[in-house]
Amino acid sequence: MTTTIETAFDAPLAEPHLRQQLLVLYLSSSALSSTVVGWTRYDGTGASSPTMGDSDEAPYDTGVEALVDGWRLLQMSQLQPHPRGEEYDTGYLPFEFLFERIVSIS
Repeated sequence: MTTTIETAFDAPLAEPHLRQQLLVLYLSSSALSSTVVGWTRYDGTGASSPTMGDSDEAPYDTGVEALVDGWRLLQMSQLQPHPRGEEYDTGYLPFEFLFERIVSIS
């Protein structure tokens, strides 16, 4: 039996009481223990609608603090060298770490 994409995504949730929250931390270096310089949050529970810039204080001082608090690290930025002559140019925040946690909504 072939399942279509629509059918697969219409299937009931295996754990209907669980939702995902995401935390994106931008750190000052590639070390998980370095200082948080930027962040954003996404709440799959629907209980809140956080946006970038909605807080003056970082939720954690370092990425390690997020791990200690129960967040799971999903992804880290790939380290890429700057092209020659652009070593001191500023731009995007290169050290992005994506964390998740699963929470109950019941």
